Amino acid sequence: MKQRVTGIGGLFFKSKDPKASKEWYRKHLGFNTDDYGCTFWWKDKNGNDCSTQWSAFPEDTKYYEPSKKDFMFNYRVENLVELLKVLKEEGVTIVGNMEEYDYGKFAWILDNEGNKIELWEPIDQAFM
Repeated sequence: MKQRVTGIGGLFFKSKDPKASKEWYRKHLGFNTDDYGCTFWWKDKNGNDCSTQWSAFPEDTKYYEPSKKDFMFNYRVENLVELLKVLKEEGVTIVGNMEEYDYGKFAWILDNEGNKIELWEPIDQAFM
């Protein structure tokens, strides 16, 4: 594999009041928030449009399980199917099955401390 992770796809964290958190970040830091959080647009080294998602989740979300942390990182990858094969061969714990949507493919793994990590092979054009 040439490159595994190409960038940060998202920063997700638990919040006692996601709506209030989104409003605070909108008001004080200028985030362009919506129901999901805020999407930051940027260009990769080849000039392609890319996005990074910032999202506040409810405090009782189960989405980060089995991790017990209050956050989860999402990393952008180039070839998720191939990466999952390599990670499995390396003994990395894969959580659940890969899922595919109009905006990309997703899979989840655990790091050495049991933190859940979301891997995303994006289709950025789906957001435009």
